Amino acid sequence: MGGSVPMLNNSDQIIISGREFSQKELETVVETINMFSDNFSRTELARTICVHLDWYTATGNYKRHSAWKLMERLEEKNLVELPEVQDKKSTSMSEIEITSKTAEKAEITGTVSDYSPITLKKVKNKENRDLWNEYIERYHDLGYKFPFGARQRYFIKSEAEDNPERLGCLLFSAAAWSLEKRDKWIGWEEEHRSKYLNGIVNNTRFLIFPWVKIKNLASKALSLAVNRIRSDWKKRYNYKPVLLETFVDKEKYTGTCYKAANWKYLGETKGRGRQDRNKEYLSSVKLIYVYPLVDNFREYLLGNRPEWGVNQ
Repeated sequence: MGGSVPMLNNSDQIIISGREFSQKELETVVETINMFSDNFSRTELARTICVHLDWYTATGNYKRHSAWKLMERLEEKNLVELPEVQDKKSTSMSEIEITSKTAEKAEITGTVSDYSPITLKKVKNKENRDLWNEYIERYHDLGYKFPFGARQRYFIKSEAEDNPERLGCLLFSAAAWSLEKRDKWIGWEEEHRSKYLNGIVNNTRFLIFPWVKIKNLASKALSLAVNRIRSDWKKRYNYKPVLLETFVDKEKYTGTCYKAANWKYLGETKGRGRQDRNKEYLSSVKLIYVYPLVDNFREYLLGNRPEWGVNQ
């Protein structure tokens, strides 16, 4: 997926905050940094490493400062090259201000054909990113949370000549670490999951604005995402995922749009957080849906295809 991993030896053993890292763990960190350093800040890399290494405080927060030290130690050993340190203002998360830019509009009704063409627009610059965040914070049940790991935001738009409109938002980001029904369905053992998890991308946010009542819009947006997510991921992260997943809160929704877009239902979660490795953090039960992006996705996720889907 990313660049080659430098050879590590016994002299590269590292202890940070009382934790002694195995060679396999260090290789995972080096590979993560090589893969994402062109796109992530040091803070984002630290968050991602904490997730991959199950590195949390007793209260469940990331051990971000320890991860930062680990990265710097690897850089001292010339095993990685870290991105430049950013100004603290650019890496801090401020509270999202709700403005008139995201105020409710008059109800939009009809069918997808009435607003054709429907498109997905990548969110690229800060202005649009802030606007996307504001919409999610204001109208999504879960609000806005900083997405860790690789990610891609989209606006769902109507490009109709007479009245182009933003209609909703989509976010794809890192997959859940451990998911029993998914892992069993794939045929994964833990060694496969730790090595090939990046081949799965999670649809972590999906919002159709509450004033938009366009029939079949949700399934149309999902179909558009399925058709472009691999190429968009390749352009941004230099590899192509092979499987999508998502979770639907069963207390509020039934997953109708995912069914209509031909996603496969795998069952229910056990009611824990999506990154909960230690079975400590309770969450509501979710419905699990997946969508294979290539026919032979299992070959990649089981390590039987070394090209990892990049050129397929």
